[in-house]
Amino acid sequence: MLRAVMYGAGNIGRGFIGALLSQSGYHVTFIDVAEELIGRLNAEGRYSVRIVTDGDYEDTEIAPVSAVSGNDPDAAASVIAGADIMATAVGANALKYIAPNISEGLRRRFQETEAPLNILICENLADADTVLGGLIQEHLTQEERLLFHRRAGLVEASVGRMVPVQTPEMSGGDPLRVCVERYGFLPVDKNAFKGEIPAIQKLVPFSPFGFYLKRKLYIHNMGHAVCAYLGLYTGNTYIYEAADDADILMAAKNAMLESAEALCKAYGFPGGDVLRHIDDLLTRFTNRALGDTCERVGRDTERKLSPSDRLIGAAKLCAEQGVPPTHIAIGAAAAVHRHLLDHELPQTRDNARAVLRDISKAPDGITELVLRFYEHLRSGTTPARLRRAALELRKSTPAEVV
Repeated sequence: MLRAVMYGAGNIGRGFIGALLSQSGYHVTFIDVAEELIGRLNAEGRYSVRIVTDGDYEDTEIAPVSAVSGNDPDAAASVIAGADIMATAVGANALKYIAPNISEGLRRRFQETEAPLNILICENLADADTVLGGLIQEHLTQEERLLFHRRAGLVEASVGRMVPVQTPEMSGGDPLRVCVERYGFLPVDKNAFKGEIPAIQKLVPFSPFGFYLKRKLYIHNMGHAVCAYLGLYTGNTYIYEAADDADILMAAKNAMLESAEALCKAYGFPGGDVLRHIDDLLTRFTNRALGDTCERVGRDTERKLSPSDRLIGAAKLCAEQGVPPTHIAIGAAAAVHRHLLDHELPQTRDNARAVLRDISKAPDGITELVLRFYEHLRSGTTPARLRRAALELRKSTPAEVV
């Protein structure tokens, strides 16, 4: 049987990537530092993925699986050295901690075989291949680095499946179960593979991959963020509650359409598939069974308001392509409003401007546009009035807006 290593046995590792690898004929060995989880996976040799929709669910058994501890460098390196394919889903901040084990695994592999090892990098991180590659090479000799460039494929992936924080109700007494939505495609960078592209269910090799990465960040993540921050502003707990508000949903949809127009212009792609993707996303946002919260989606405002992330990055792309990012600016304004609230700072225009200057490093035109909507939020306006203000502003030319 083919052997796969899944570094990270969390919600994405078990609920998405590990499941795809298993369903494609691989024995999946998870590497994680959660010792109790490792023990359970080894004891059971299997786990359940539950696909949830409103009022229904479908269970799939994932087997055979095993697990080793990331705190055992020898065991981790051993399974990596013998893998046919590998993937990571540990979170961007943890890559530096797993790099030494990957490096040692590759070192052993280089001594045993000339077969390449492709590593699917399933992290929410720009230029993840460059970041992980740099971290791995810090632990390799010059000769090993040459082999690394020839035999290791660092393949960026775009994870679109929504996997919420698992609650006791979702586990239903089974701590290994992961509840997920039905959507399960995994776009990957077609040009990054070394050797043949493996036959993995629902793997979508694509080039140029930059389009897919930006589609995920500037349409999916950005639209999700608009729902979350407007939902938090209006007192909603769950994403589905925010998406059930017609004005919030339309604000999110129009923001996603702005990004879609800019992306299609930038990459020269027709818009039909992207528009269908937006309609699908908006339906997925309303999935009550996921129980995804506005708090979870909206946390870490500093990252989500950073210069190239979902809100400001999307607004800048729109400005570059002559598309006024008026509805994206609503989302950014709501994120600024939330950031000040989370940090117990007064809701003032000066404080909002400081966030956009120091965290977002937003151009003047985008800053002024976001501040215009921030003033509406500060005065307690409703999403309906925000949306009407945005539509009115759309009548202006792009140059006048940004």
